[in-house]
Amino acid sequence: MTSNWAAFAAAEPEFARTVEERFAQHVHHVLATLRKDGSPRTSGLEVRFLDGEFWLGMMTGSLKARDLLRDPRFAVQANPGEGTSMGGGDVRISGRAVPVEDAESIARYTSEVEVPDPDSFHLFRTELTEVTRTYVEDDTYLVVRVWNPGGGPVRTMKRA
Repeated sequence: MTSNWAAFAAAEPEFARTVEERFAQHVHHVLATLRKDGSPRTSGLEVRFLDGEFWLGMMTGSLKARDLLRDPRFAVQANPGEGTSMGGGDVRISGRAVPVEDAESIARYTSEVEVPDPDSFHLFRTELTEVTRTYVEDDTYLVVRVWNPGGGPVRTMKRA
């Protein structure tokens, strides 16, 4: 089962706001895709939350784009920042990347996002399969909160 960002934000507004704030702390994040042989590839990436969607945009012909066109599964981890502070915790969004090819959606995206070449880039909307936040609470507990479509978030705590 999958969901878009709007459905997640409607079901879990506080969780969604926290994840968006965490991604907003930095411009570049880490995308994980699967290579042709099934091994993982990590790449830098800028992401956008627009119009109820979580968008991935990348250069035409890039390895990460070719990976997603072949196998749409992905995970994006928010940039942890400098040092060990990780203000807001560690957040990750996983799912399936769906290529966007209709001119209206691309025009709407490029009207909001500066793209080096609006006529030559890959744009993907995402179908979410999991949103995860890991953080330390009260300097005592490691907390992992996981949301999956069709179920509420599951929160586990472990003494740090």
